[in-house]
Amino acid sequence: MKWPVPYENSMRDILQQTFTHEPSDPTAATRRAMRPELKRRFYQQVQVAPQPDGFAIELDGRPVRTPARRFLVAPTRALAHAMADEWEAQREFINPTLMPLTRLADSIIDGVADVPERVAAEIEKYLASDLLFYRADAPAGLVARQADAWDPIMGWARDELDASFVVAQGITFVCQPDHAIAAARAALPSDPWRLGAVHAITTLTGSALIALMLARGRISVDRAWSAAHVDEDWNIALWGDDELAARRRAFRGEEMRAAAAVLQLSGGDNLPC
Repeated sequence: MKWPVPYENSMRDILQQTFTHEPSDPTAATRRAMRPELKRRFYQQVQVAPQPDGFAIELDGRPVRTPARRFLVAPTRALAHAMADEWEAQREFINPTLMPLTRLADSIIDGVADVPERVAAEIEKYLASDLLFYRADAPAGLVARQADAWDPIMGWARDELDASFVVAQGITFVCQPDHAIAAARAALPSDPWRLGAVHAITTLTGSALIALMLARGRISVDRAWSAAHVDEDWNIALWGDDELAARRRAFRGEEMRAAAAVLQLSGGDNLPC
């Protein structure tokens, strides 16, 4: 169905301004969240409408489009309802910082669906220099914490994916075995929604192995998030935290949970609690 031109134009302007310019840098996003330029809510009802290719989000019976003008359609009813809840939760203004699922869905529909091999190649780059490969040589407490959090993940990759990687101390680059990288890449999901979620988790944590283990349902979201922040938590315990860093981390944490929700609700394995 084609909607009236004034409605199409107004919705396009609002959605593009709201979502297209959301900064990719989490620090910039956090600063923007402190001084948001919010658009007024322009709809009364949010619905989920079955479509041949999934479940569309509709506002007052009209389909929502992504910034690239594609329809906002989720692959499953459960995921569509989760996104619809974000739209329903908006009150007087639309606050994109409170809509991580919608932001991720936009990026998957507009930036992953057509180029999955390119996205997989970006994840593969992390497999060559994953966060978990580079360990501290001191102090002993940090060394122990890294081993406790990271060794089980690398052991899982070895046993379940047949991907044995090399661990190094310090920051000197170490070449990883080609067969390990290939084996881990072969475990990447082919579905664009799950692939997009794995990519998001990889960039948020700095670890493709954490993302893959989470996608397979072998680690909880909380444990995955903690594993990605061993070094940061160690420094916070020593030196304390600051407000901007805490808000930045909270923003990224919501993005992580949105990506985990996509993994859980798009038809894949349920994640452990």
